[in-house]
Amino acid sequence: MPSPEAPRERYVLHIGLFVLTLISTIWAGGNMVGRFDLYAEMDRWVSVFGQPINVDFVLDGLRFGGSLLLFLTVHEFGHYFAARIHRVSTSLPYYIPFPFNGIGTFGAVIRIREQIPSLRKLFDIGAAGPIAGFVVSLGILAYGLATLPPPEYLLDVPGHEALKAYINQFGMLPDRILSLPQDGSVILVVGQTPLYWFMTQFVEHVPPMHEMYHYPYLFAGWLGLFFTALNLLPVGQLDGGHILYALVGAKWHGRLARGFVLVLLISGAIGFIQGAEEFRSASLLGEIGVWVGLSAILFVYLWRMFGLDLDVVGPLLVGIVLIAAVAAAVGPSMLRLGYSGWLVWCALIAFLIRVDHPPVLVHEPLTRGRRWAAYASLVIFFLCFSLKPLYIP
Repeated sequence: MPSPEAPRERYVLHIGLFVLTLISTIWAGGNMVGRFDLYAEMDRWVSVFGQPINVDFVLDGLRFGGSLLLFLTVHEFGHYFAARIHRVSTSLPYYIPFPFNGIGTFGAVIRIREQIPSLRKLFDIGAAGPIAGFVVSLGILAYGLATLPPPEYLLDVPGHEALKAYINQFGMLPDRILSLPQDGSVILVVGQTPLYWFMTQFVEHVPPMHEMYHYPYLFAGWLGLFFTALNLLPVGQLDGGHILYALVGAKWHGRLARGFVLVLLISGAIGFIQGAEEFRSASLLGEIGVWVGLSAILFVYLWRMFGLDLDVVGPLLVGIVLIAAVAAAVGPSMLRLGYSGWLVWCALIAFLIRVDHPPVLVHEPLTRGRRWAAYASLVIFFLCFSLKPLYIP
């Protein structure tokens, strides 16, 4: 029988998507850093598609977009080369440009064209991407922190009058939000992670978390940590799910994955109640509606995780709702643990990614080196994870 013909790579498509994503992230980065008007200082412009673009705007965008794409490329090629070494058919990375979400991309993916046959190959392919990408994001962060400009750097940013007054008065950056915008815009705060916090203890002039996006290397490095943590979530067929499944087997993977999703649901429920404060305080009917709505959402997620086993689903549902109620009664000390965005992620996990990992054909124990790599991956996850990764104060 003739062997099946190897799939043909669509190099033009992959290169085209990369170029579009680079342009998209440069555009997003230049706007996000926000130090230069596109058409200001016309002696500093270049022509792009017949339009004059400020050189400094492009350079700021390239610092962000180039750094972010470096992380994404190394992460995906970590998977790609591990798959090729094990002779598992896979595609080149598909980059996903999207200029309207603030960072210019939804990331990149590769397509595994066949079932991965053995546990060790599954582990190698799953772990190679996040470990390689983590090293790059760590390097980007280190460079960004080593080259931090003085606080006066933010005086070039339009607006931010309270921040500029603080810098002019004290010569340093504030550690809190000085004022909320009055023009209807919002402040986006990125979450602290253990690794980012540790690295910032050794340098001066570290920007507050709500101003980090003006620093292209810092924000690109933080996004690298964020995407690494998301990929290492220990559920389903995410990279973290592959690693955990290979390390502990199907039984314990199912238990640990469900336990982790329950933690996310608790945080999501607390965030949901916090975000619905206006409806709860409006009337008794609004209060009842919020709690009924939360209970319905939680029931659907728990049903997807445990089936219609009411002996399990019932107590868990009551327990999560009670924790949310206690958090609402206690106030800020517990409410700060809430993040309603996890309810969205739990929906993706429950309906698309799935909690359980599908079985592999060949089970074999991991070698000592692979086990150490698995432990390192778990450490990386906790170093990069933030319970409130992105939020509006």
